[in-house]
Amino acid sequence: MIWASRFSEHFSHAGLHVGTSAKGNHNEQIKIIMKRKIQYAALTACLALLVVGCKDKLNSSNDAAGTAPESKATTTDADNSAKNVRDRDDATLTSGDQSNTAADRDTTQKIRKALVIDASGYSATAKNIKIITADGKVTLRGPVKSEAEKSGIVTLAKGIAGDGNVEDQLEVKANP
Repeated sequence: MIWASRFSEHFSHAGLHVGTSAKGNHNEQIKIIMKRKIQYAALTACLALLVVGCKDKLNSSNDAAGTAPESKATTTDADNSAKNVRDRDDATLTSGDQSNTAADRDTTQKIRKALVIDASGYSATAKNIKIITADGKVTLRGPVKSEAEKSGIVTLAKGIAGDGNVEDQLEVKANP
């Protein structure tokens, strides 16, 4: 009974009174206490893993940032850097110049749908050109793989927007 009295003293501080008179009540309280200890131990282990994992993540991101320039891979300018400089002036239309009027959005959608579902077999590059419609005028921009794709897309757009409403800025690239 010595262990029972020590057990009782230990857990009476936690607000659980362990009595030895009712054996069933005593066993239930022991189960509750053990269950709580297991839950606390599991929670503590999870928190410890979380802290260690976060610390490792911080260390690895600091290592990735690095301070030595020789550890970073060398990068080269993108092939379209000159085009990006050209597009910064206001004379060249970009996708941000697309009008929000219902008629202009409808024209752009019709051209895009016709381009995507056309049976001519346009390349993925050609299907991803920029189609910018503002005030009824359509501008086609971007790379295509061949002269045939370019003329086919322009013809398709003129059939939807009208012959005088299409500006062709498509560029034929050997390997876009």
